[in-house]
Amino acid sequence: MQNLKHVGRMVGTNKKVLVAYRTLPGDAYSCLVVPTESLDDQYHNAIINLVESPAAQEAYEFAEALDRTQFPDGSRMLPSLHVKRMLVKANTADVEMIPAPGISILLSELNQIIAEQRGIPVDELSIKPGSNDTVEVKEVAKVQEVKEAPKEDVTRTTSASVNTDEQPAVESKVDLSPEAQAKKFRSDADRLSKEAAELRRQAESLVPTKKKTKEPA
Repeated sequence: MQNLKHVGRMVGTNKKVLVAYRTLPGDAYSCLVVPTESLDDQYHNAIINLVESPAAQEAYEFAEALDRTQFPDGSRMLPSLHVKRMLVKANTADVEMIPAPGISILLSELNQIIAEQRGIPVDELSIKPGSNDTVEVKEVAKVQEVKEAPKEDVTRTTSASVNTDEQPAVESKVDLSPEAQAKKFRSDADRLSKEAAELRRQAESLVPTKKKTKEPA
């Protein structure tokens, strides 16, 4: 069976869903999913065929492919699902992605991996023109193996031990070439610069900086 993006299930109920949008603009910890079990047979079969297609697997968000494809009745999938109220908002921590048999990861964790891979905050993951993720199933499997591995000593509480245990869970592929490191450093610098500017703006909105006046001689 091929590895599939966009395929998941709800935590707790295990009901299968297809993730149309992994994040939402202004709401990075919510997503839109399609509960496939609630679809009529003709719609269900059509949308499953779509998600298995190269067009859907190459799409950054499944909604892109939905918006370009028609159901058997001739209606465009994405608007049709919206009208039928089959695009359901969910918390990313309540959706578990299952890209391959035996492999699973919370959507919230997958979003964090993709954001780190692209060098941006999770808040900026909402779809942008030309964007694409390169997270591979084997990376998701590595995260799962780390989470399931037994801890040698659960009483360790030093910062070194905590960092050692948790670091692989959000680690993506790393290219140690000087060019890749330089690119990452520049990306980090730009991100930190934006964050600093935003913090200054917020500080000014709370308490504007008082301009110093010259004392009379």
